[in-house]
Amino acid sequence: MLHFDEFTWLTLAQALVLLLAATALIATLLPLLRHTIWWIRVFDFPRLQIVGVLVLVLVAGVLLGWHQPAGDTYWMPALLASVALATGYQMFRILPYTPLAGKHVGDSTRTDGEGHLSLVMMNVLQYNKQSDKALQVLQAADADIIMAVETDEWWHQQLKPMEKTHPYTCHEPLDNTYGLLFFSRLPLDGCEIKYLIDDDVPSVHAKVQLPDGRTWVRVYGLHPKPPAPAESETSTRRDAELLLVGRELEKRDEPTIVFGDMNDVAWSHTSELFRRISGLLDPRVGRGLLPTFHAEYRLLRWPLDHVFVSPHFKVDDMARLPYVGSDHFPIYIKLSFEPHDKAEQEEKLEEPDAADKQEAVEKIEEGRQEEREEEAQEAGLKA
Repeated sequence: MLHFDEFTWLTLAQALVLLLAATALIATLLPLLRHTIWWIRVFDFPRLQIVGVLVLVLVAGVLLGWHQPAGDTYWMPALLASVALATGYQMFRILPYTPLAGKHVGDSTRTDGEGHLSLVMMNVLQYNKQSDKALQVLQAADADIIMAVETDEWWHQQLKPMEKTHPYTCHEPLDNTYGLLFFSRLPLDGCEIKYLIDDDVPSVHAKVQLPDGRTWVRVYGLHPKPPAPAESETSTRRDAELLLVGRELEKRDEPTIVFGDMNDVAWSHTSELFRRISGLLDPRVGRGLLPTFHAEYRLLRWPLDHVFVSPHFKVDDMARLPYVGSDHFPIYIKLSFEPHDKAEQEEKLEEPDAADKQEAVEKIEEGRQEEREEEAQEAGLKA
């Protein structure tokens, strides 16, 4: 019978902690690369989980005595210092999306209902058949605007009762997990379905009239492909779609909301670049992460569903809605149109510099080129 002595257990513990340290450090460093390949970009997502591993390594390293040099060897204290630096960096990236930071979008001060606009973003998971839960959550939220993505014709029929209260619609149900349904209780003007980059990924573009009957708000609903082996080998086209909208907004100065399942996290380089280019603010900043994915795995969650707003708005309420059988939680926000504070909120915007603008142009062209190459490849296979 094998017996593990104290030395053996200590060696195994050292090896395990070393493995965790190496993994967490690599996961911290890889996103610093601007390469768009999926297996690099995927490390943009789990920053909170990486912090958890780094903190575990710090505690274990101190207990194992790594903070003390062994003779003339200082590589263990150096490793522990690297882990501490990585922890600080990751926490610095997450900090804005906690209540410890100042809010980018202020709290509503408007008391009348004429300037309020509420939205729900719901990824239903196309193969989820718990439509009764989804319908109940939507009806309980009673938002003015609803966008449901991953919706095919079956889901269209299941959510059709919403048209009784939300008669203004702009639907594009598809069976490729990129269909969308758009319901509005408020009048729409010029609602269009567009295919910005991918020829099988729609987005909705509309103007919505506020209850005051005078103000029109430009609304974009997006659901680009994620960087994942089964979807897209790179993040190129996702980034291009976000930045294409961002550049369009750069030329406008009107009340605007961009929302959807962006398949990106708020702290990624692309999301931050999008905010600078578009001139929009993130209501999550200073309010909390509100992680929406993965709904079924508590320890593997991050915010994928977003709402970005122009400085014309403040926030009355923002919440994650109950589980609907999907891998995403829906997200709800109630906004207040308060243009008198626009200048104050614009002070929180980060202005894009020449490098940002050039990067946006390059990423959009790369996305279009990648889509052209894929179309040519598919045409060749059919031939």
